[in-house]
Amino acid sequence: MLFKIVRRVAISLCLSGSVALGLIASQQPKTLPARKGLDFTTAFAQNYKQTPETQPIVMRDGSILAVREYGMQTDGPLMIMVHGSGWYGLQFDDLATKLADKAHVLVPDLRGHGVAPERRGDVDYIGQLEDDLADLITAKAKPSQKVVMLGHSSGGGLVVRFAGGAHGDLIDHAVLLAPFLKYNAPTTRENAGVWAYTMVRRIIGLSMLNTFRITALNYLPIIQFNMPQSVLNGPYGATATTTYSYRLNTSFAPRRNYMKDIAALSKFTLIVGVEDEAFVAPEYEPLMTQATGKGRYLLIKDTNHLGVVYAPETLAAIKEDLSGL
Repeated sequence: MLFKIVRRVAISLCLSGSVALGLIASQQPKTLPARKGLDFTTAFAQNYKQTPETQPIVMRDGSILAVREYGMQTDGPLMIMVHGSGWYGLQFDDLATKLADKAHVLVPDLRGHGVAPERRGDVDYIGQLEDDLADLITAKAKPSQKVVMLGHSSGGGLVVRFAGGAHGDLIDHAVLLAPFLKYNAPTTRENAGVWAYTMVRRIIGLSMLNTFRITALNYLPIIQFNMPQSVLNGPYGATATTTYSYRLNTSFAPRRNYMKDIAALSKFTLIVGVEDEAFVAPEYEPLMTQATGKGRYLLIKDTNHLGVVYAPETLAAIKEDLSGL
């Protein structure tokens, strides 16, 4: 009897594995068609003229995280700024510079991103981005100093994930700029407004394998970003990260039960542009208030997905938050 049970289980596992591998093999990265995606005009209008050199911060595995520092002499909170998908910390140069008199601001290029990452678009394991942010806080936070974590787009999703994870008690306040919550959240437009090409079958297959703790194929790419040619052919094109592995993409978003991660947030401010191309601005508050009453919500008129980072209303709201800590 026991032999029959074991045999059936083995057959079931083999069949599941075969299906998973078939799904994984059925989709590959492809050349994305030319189409309008996110508008980078506002971002590149900044010219990044005041960018400081990156400083190396050693992570728990010995790897180096490239970090820009602003306001090192201020007595305010420590603020960590987490960039969005496909880009890197340089996107916050203008905002960090304007907040340098209010906070000690750290802007990392997340693992797998930036000028010269060890492995572009990949990490070692699911959850490594959270560990890196925790190491950064541990390395730089002063005793009793308040810690604020700000994230834009997928970076906002990572802040939500961080709050719901093992290190969530390290942050006292969050600022979420047009955060990605989940592909099936009511806040997300289809394919994030043509920003992303997602290999759905491959994700399903890898998820099946991970259910059985088979992680050997988690390095495979599962999402591509529709980065405009004007960016790729420009002075910062070499820094763009256009493809993510399964383990990096999973690490960069709230968990499957994203409402549980939202519920774990400390006090937070959410800011989104009404003209956001990737997300549905009015849906954030009715969704998130089902999980927590700790947030305040600001919708900015005539502002798109990337523009929210540079909006004067965003700067004013963050200064108000910092003054209240």
